[in-house]
Amino acid sequence: MKKTLFKKYLRITTAVILASFLVVSVTILLFVTDYWKHEKRDILFRSATNVATLAKSYATEAGKNVYVINANTMGAFTMTFAQNIESDIFITDTSGKTIIASYGGQGGVVDVSKPVDAKIMRQVLQDHYSAEGTMNGRYQNNYYIVGVPIIKNENGERITIGAVFAAYNTETFTAFRWSIVQMLCYALLAAFAVSFAVVWLFTYRLVQPLRKMASAANSFGKGNFSVRVPISRDDEIGQLAEAFNNMADSLASSESASRSFIANVSHELKTPMTTIAGFIDGILDGTIPPEKEKYYLGIVSQEVKRLSRLVRTMLDLSRIDSGALKLRPARFDLTNTILVALLSFEKKIEEKQIEVQGLENAKSIFIEGDPDMLHQVVYNLIDNAVKFTNEGGYLKIEIFQRDGRTTVSVENSGPGIAQDELPMVFERFYKTDKSRSRDKNGMGLGLYIVRTIVRLHGGDIKAESEQNQFTRFEFWVPDKPPKHMAEQSRLVETTADSPEEHQK
Repeated sequence: MKKTLFKKYLRITTAVILASFLVVSVTILLFVTDYWKHEKRDILFRSATNVATLAKSYATEAGKNVYVINANTMGAFTMTFAQNIESDIFITDTSGKTIIASYGGQGGVVDVSKPVDAKIMRQVLQDHYSAEGTMNGRYQNNYYIVGVPIIKNENGERITIGAVFAAYNTETFTAFRWSIVQMLCYALLAAFAVSFAVVWLFTYRLVQPLRKMASAANSFGKGNFSVRVPISRDDEIGQLAEAFNNMADSLASSESASRSFIANVSHELKTPMTTIAGFIDGILDGTIPPEKEKYYLGIVSQEVKRLSRLVRTMLDLSRIDSGALKLRPARFDLTNTILVALLSFEKKIEEKQIEVQGLENAKSIFIEGDPDMLHQVVYNLIDNAVKFTNEGGYLKIEIFQRDGRTTVSVENSGPGIAQDELPMVFERFYKTDKSRSRDKNGMGLGLYIVRTIVRLHGGDIKAESEQNQFTRFEFWVPDKPPKHMAEQSRLVETTADSPEEHQK
């Protein structure tokens, strides 16, 4: 049988409640029993002492140091005391012979024909006596028994004239204790019923969201990422449900990005492969004349390079996810890196008549970082800027140091980016140009790689834009990155012979 969390929690909680009630009940029973026992013995002792005091008052001298207790008078007093404390009271002389006996308790009658045991009498006459038993056969069952001496002082002389015994039947106490046990049992059953109902309800509410999460997880396993767990509480379970829903959103987004990625890759592969196959077939079957072969082979070469860039971009993404490479920090001139990257786009800048601004008075700025990786960052940002700058527009690049960090800003005129798209430009596979009219070679990975590299160096990047006005990307890196950053995984390799491979 399947052991559910609900049953386990309910079983454990029930066992804890039962054990707690049992411990409390036994403790209460022992405490009440002990208290009642001591209280009863104190009552017996006080009553016996009072009777002894009265007995010596009604004792008359029958000879030298010989006193006689008035049985008629004392009989009435002892009976009253015996009935009040529901106990037996009897008076004996110094030899243990019973003089007066009064029965106020329940149980068998004392056998007054037998004298009190001499050992008991010696103990009583010396001080007092307290015990539980049958008093050497005087009772048929156990009694709580106390005894005190009757002492009379004459002319400063201490004379013992007898003893008073008070006895309480233990069967009465057993009945009292059983009544307490019954009362505790009823209270235990009532409290357990209420506790069980509360625990059952609490446990059910506790595991219900978990069951919904399990059901949703099963749906995720079948490819359905639309299921969400309702959040109806503000505790750890509610936080778990919220985190679960966030994970579901992330999975759904990842699934959508993966599908988009597959579509993009399929498109990117199909176009160059179709072009390559068509031109090669045309050369082989003679459709393309020999004098045109060099021209079309050049087109084939460009398409092969395009496929190579696609494969290398996928390898870069794989390294980002796996962290397979290491940072190689070194001290280098970041200004020079920017100038070298900018020269790579000299032809495109001249073709679009773009005005380059901001580097007229640039000075050398040295930082510590991975030169190749930061070159890729600058290259990608300039590539995007040149690509989307309008004819006759401007490209503004600024670099400055302040507060222990170096900041690089790349701004260009042009159509800009919509405000609702700005937060997503650094996501994988995201392309602002859905039509591909200006971004035919891109796969939406360039800015994601840029942000990853910058954060790997301990910095960050942000984007600002106004449509039909400008777009600005600004990133910063610390002049001296933390030591532990040098041991982190290197996410992307750069290739010196093919910088275009890092285009978005």
